[in-house]
Amino acid sequence: MKRLLIPLAAAGLSAAVLASPATAAPSWESEDLLPKPVDAYSAANFWLDSNGAALRKATQYNLDAKDVPKVVSSGSKGAPDGKPGMTGPTTAPKAGTSKNVNLPKTIGKVFFLDRSGHYRWCSATSIQSRNRNLVATAGHCVFENGKADVYRKWIFVPGYYQGKAPWGVYVGAYAFTAYDLDTYDDYDGDYAFVAVHNGFSLSGTKQVSKADYDKWLGDKWAKDVEITQAEYTKCVDLHGGETPDCWAKLATNADIVGPDYTGEKKRAFKEVSKEEYDKAPTGNGNGAQEPAKTVVDQVTKSEYEAYKGVGYRKIDASGNYTITHYFLGYWVKETTKTLYFKTVFTVGLAKDLGRLGDVVGGQGFAWNQPLGQQVTVFGYPSAPHPDGDRPFTGVTPKWCTGKTGTKSVQVNMFKVETHQVLKCSMTWGADGGPWLMKYNNSKRTGYVNGVTSVFADNDGNDRIDYISSAIFDGETADVYNKANYAETKKIVGPNGELLK
Repeated sequence: MKRLLIPLAAAGLSAAVLASPATAAPSWESEDLLPKPVDAYSAANFWLDSNGAALRKATQYNLDAKDVPKVVSSGSKGAPDGKPGMTGPTTAPKAGTSKNVNLPKTIGKVFFLDRSGHYRWCSATSIQSRNRNLVATAGHCVFENGKADVYRKWIFVPGYYQGKAPWGVYVGAYAFTAYDLDTYDDYDGDYAFVAVHNGFSLSGTKQVSKADYDKWLGDKWAKDVEITQAEYTKCVDLHGGETPDCWAKLATNADIVGPDYTGEKKRAFKEVSKEEYDKAPTGNGNGAQEPAKTVVDQVTKSEYEAYKGVGYRKIDASGNYTITHYFLGYWVKETTKTLYFKTVFTVGLAKDLGRLGDVVGGQGFAWNQPLGQQVTVFGYPSAPHPDGDRPFTGVTPKWCTGKTGTKSVQVNMFKVETHQVLKCSMTWGADGGPWLMKYNNSKRTGYVNGVTSVFADNDGNDRIDYISSAIFDGETADVYNKANYAETKKIVGPNGELLK
């Protein structure tokens, strides 16, 4: 965080005055993402629908590739503001291997909708926490331009690859970041910890009754399928009359004729809303009112409240519950075939995968460490370099290794005073990816001591050559500790149903 040191004499204040108690500025801020399971399910289904089409449509969240900053020394060494500390990683099952660096299962992409409705993504990692439900990423990948607003439909997909979510989707419930980032867009606090719900995956579909369909809170759809007249008659007899589960549609548009048609014709009827009926003409033309067909049904209170059709609901002067059905008439050919349909109600099932940390593990967390640490940085770079060359696709994770800059830096164009830097050519899309200190290549675990924030072309050749991260200090640990206690929920139950 930015700190302004003012000599006592210059400030004109005595030591006694400065020693007086004062209210400290807050160091952290939190915002709700999608704490309710029904909203979380809807967001995940948005990204997973049509075999992950929205995931594949998303692009990396970045500024103009040609609008990259320079890094200059701030003259400060970014000294820790307290005692160093660490929390150990959570191990997980085996992860994939690529060349000489073993990829951890914890890394993945976060997806969200920006304020313009664009589908975006950043990089992130699962991190150790009390409830095994925490994701670490860049603050600008969660919070919108330093304001209290958070991005919509925020999810984390560990191990993302080409629209696939091999270990499920984890929807963000609560987001935590530095107070100065959320309030002032101060990139010295460009990090965020997001508590996510249990992961889940879509696991198929099931046909259900209309009653179960109405009660289903998750993904569902109804489709009319053509049946024979005998099947229709059996359905009507079974239900004691026409029901929402089966009904007939009388004619197709191609069979409609005008009132002057000289061939054999008959009158067919279509039920419409009261508003449509009132707007319709009178007479015997097509689409005209059919007063003789108007039907008023008296129903029970429960039937009245549950009714979803186009009929007009009304409580009459005697307190009776009524539904009035209005019809428009059409002339159709006498030989027009009546079509019979039955509605098939289908619900989408999902499978609970458990807590994020139990599925993919979680990296450790470190703060107030000296600069000059050896780190391994992971991310999904995708954006082109300023010169237009695009060596990365964003499909698979990449990495950089090396020692962080021994001096903190100032990044022009951003509100940055003290960032740590690493020589690395990864581009936008890798932002939010973890800086892992003490990375164990066989265990695939380390300690998150930063997340990629800003990319810089430091030698002026239109190529990204440095990346930077906020320095994880005591205030970062405070934000982490707040997130560490966030409790989240299961989204789906044992039968694939969406929980309330």
